[in-house]
Amino acid sequence: MAKNDDVTDAQPEEDRWEEQETNDEQQAADVFAELTADLQRTRADFENYRKRVEAEKSQARSAGETAAILKLLPVIDNIERAIAHVPEDLQDNVWAKSVAGLTKQLDKSLEGLNVRRIDAQPGTTFDPELHEAIQFDEDAEGDSEVIAEELQAGYTLGGQPIRHAMVKVTRQ
Repeated sequence: MAKNDDVTDAQPEEDRWEEQETNDEQQAADVFAELTADLQRTRADFENYRKRVEAEKSQARSAGETAAILKLLPVIDNIERAIAHVPEDLQDNVWAKSVAGLTKQLDKSLEGLNVRRIDAQPGTTFDPELHEAIQFDEDAEGDSEVIAEELQAGYTLGGQPIRHAMVKVTRQ
């Protein structure tokens, strides 16, 4: 009967081994699932980081472009003022005409950078999103506010104002 007792004793030990293997497999599956979830979170975090860095680089590039353009605008303003005040005897001067051509060339260069001049011609409807009213004709009567005179040119970059046009407003 010793042989039978050995078989009976071996059976519970075999069951324990099978139970231990099942527990080990379950623990391995749990660790695997946990590591997979961690990897997915890490990938998602990295993708969010990459997108955020790309957006920050784009914003920094745009801010630098805007700052550079804003530094050039006073130069353009001064050239336009000089052209507007050319003496009569120099109107036909070749040099004066070439300086006047600079503004056209600068405007084309700015358009290449997606910079557009804001329309502020007399008679244009006043838009506070694009125009800054420096003077207002209190004596004028009418229902709509229109631009009477452009005092300083305004510009947009990519459709967003970077410098509002300074204007004199009247009613019509």
